[in-house]
Amino acid sequence: MEATLVDHSVDSTTMQEFEREFNTNTDTVLSVKNISKTYNNGTKALKNVSFDIKRGEFVVVIGPSGSGKSTLLRSLNRLVDITEGEIEVDGQSLTKASGRKLRAVRRRVAMVFQHANLVDRLTVLQNVLHGRIGHMSTLAGMFGRYKEADKRTAVDLLSEIELTEQMYNRASELSGGQKQRVGIARAIIQDPAVLLCDEPIASLDPSVSRVIMEMIYKMTADRGITTIVNLHQIDVAMKYATRIIGLHKGELVFDGTPAQLDKETIELIYNTSIDKLIIGEEFKK
Repeated sequence: MEATLVDHSVDSTTMQEFEREFNTNTDTVLSVKNISKTYNNGTKALKNVSFDIKRGEFVVVIGPSGSGKSTLLRSLNRLVDITEGEIEVDGQSLTKASGRKLRAVRRRVAMVFQHANLVDRLTVLQNVLHGRIGHMSTLAGMFGRYKEADKRTAVDLLSEIELTEQMYNRASELSGGQKQRVGIARAIIQDPAVLLCDEPIASLDPSVSRVIMEMIYKMTADRGITTIVNLHQIDVAMKYATRIIGLHKGELVFDGTPAQLDKETIELIYNTSIDKLIIGEEFKK
């Protein structure tokens, strides 16, 4: 008996039905309702965190190591399952979704990782195109049968991030900053409503970090993509954010504009004197 490959993907009709369920006519794109996360070892990473994110916002999450920043971000696309509460994307529950519905919700939330997470043996172009896999059938994704329109978009994105000449090079040949650019392009081609960036400049030098932050800010603003970025650098957060969320020991202790983030609040978030932080003098006043 011959083996048969069965395509379990979301067919176009089903996907269109799912897409119609998303409410894109409201200001709120992401709703986090009283979420908590306790790991198996008893660590309480998040404690009753709630907030709504509006379309087009550029939100930066700050806090010391262990404050729950990465757990929060990874819960927003179900890389981490929360213990309590609910998360909604365009009015649809991410928390309760499963199977095909979960795939449909996840398509709306792309992610840029700290270390890019590229496939080193594949070309730069192939890595960018991986952002379209969620829009493809299982078989098409397995065999890399990308649409010509997707290929053209990938090439345009590589031009936008100034990596056209490296298009057919293996990802392993790129520098850290170049890999992060490819990670951004891979996320953008997914055509998300929300982009999550988990400490995208933590491993980069200051000059490259500025290039990456400018790229994320401009590319998302031009496309109207809501963006949530985890950062350690307060001065970078102040420069780019339209809104800042501060976490301390898993609790939300600040949610406001950069102008509202004062010395006392920074000390509350980091639980230390501001003089002990590497931060611009203007924030110490």
